[in-house]
Amino acid sequence: MARFKGLNYRRPAYLLILMNLFGFGLLFVKNSYDTKMLYVGAGLLGLFLILYTIIVLCRMGDKFIALMACMLITIGVLLLCRIDLSFGIRQIVWVAVGGIAFFVAYLVYYHIRFWDRMWMVYVILGTGLFLATLIFGKTINGARNWIAVGNVTVQPSELTKILYIMFLACYYSKAWDKPLGRITPKWGTLMVTYLFIGFLVLQRDWGTILVLFAIYIFMTYVYEKNYGFLLMNIAAALVVAFLGYRFLYHIQVRVSTWLNPWEDISNTGYQITQSLFAIASGNYFGRGLGNGSPGYIPEVHSDFIFAAVCEEMGVFGGAAIILLFFLIAYRCFKIAILAKDAYDKAVCFGLTLMFAVQTFIIVGGVIKLIPLTGITLPFVSYGGTSIVVNFVSLGIIQAISAKEERHGGEKGGR
Repeated sequence: MARFKGLNYRRPAYLLILMNLFGFGLLFVKNSYDTKMLYVGAGLLGLFLILYTIIVLCRMGDKFIALMACMLITIGVLLLCRIDLSFGIRQIVWVAVGGIAFFVAYLVYYHIRFWDRMWMVYVILGTGLFLATLIFGKTINGARNWIAVGNVTVQPSELTKILYIMFLACYYSKAWDKPLGRITPKWGTLMVTYLFIGFLVLQRDWGTILVLFAIYIFMTYVYEKNYGFLLMNIAAALVVAFLGYRFLYHIQVRVSTWLNPWEDISNTGYQITQSLFAIASGNYFGRGLGNGSPGYIPEVHSDFIFAAVCEEMGVFGGAAIILLFFLIAYRCFKIAILAKDAYDKAVCFGLTLMFAVQTFIIVGGVIKLIPLTGITLPFVSYGGTSIVVNFVSLGIIQAISAKEERHGGEKGGR
């Protein structure tokens, strides 16, 4: 973007290279000079340099967001390789797929000019993905939110989050302003929101429910002048949460484990207590890469990778991850503010909220600030669908940034 040209965008790139060389060099020494670690590090660094070079040479907007995401990915892959080298190798494959998805999303979003008129398409696609998951999906860890495609499992609800944000942007940008029969866009948006949440309740995907509803609440707060409507939604959410706690055993277990995980430390409280032990043992500076015991934490490669980071890199390492997310959110919010097109502004704002809310939920759950829900830490946790969808979201934000840089905030033909 034009207003960011004075910043030296090369320094973060140098820092990324040093992180990669230093981190994988340590793993190389720690793993008895296993050359596979060097190959993994070289492959990951090569992918990052290709991604960054194309962004700079092709003037694809903000040059810092992708770099900060790559730093998060580097930390995640380092921990995954330390936990199990096969996890790290598979994650790099997904990073490569995500990089391709990033450029595809960028080109498609940048060149198509009628995204704001497709609200019905977003609803139909989102509903179709939910129905396909309920009919053909498989249950993993109590949630029916996965579909097996050959040897690969995908999570359609990750893609549904982007469709939902693009749907909300149609209304909040005033592109959808005509009633559908007797249903006004305002109440239609409300109905679709609770329809999607209803599907997620059937799938028992509580984490995605929190993400979608938080996005809706924040966007309603920003765009709606009627605060009574906002309070009505919050009150409805509180009632539903209370009823869920009263009648759903799964939620009761999550809440009781959050309040007192020590009561059943060998069963329901085992995961969160092991997470707290790991964070405490890491102290401020960590036990050192490769010196921790992340294997004691169930699902450490996905839901609880933040605890592994704090154990081996210390509280300062965990704080560094949170600061990187803060910086990503700051720059994305700035892109949303500078965007002149109302639809682009709303989409960028919604996608940034998605990253921010998801980070707060998983980090808060791992440190026992809030009840735990099974979602991934963006760009850090192991997960193919999550990585690809995060790259797609980043590609859309990058396209909005490029429009501002190239056209000086003009509508770009829309």
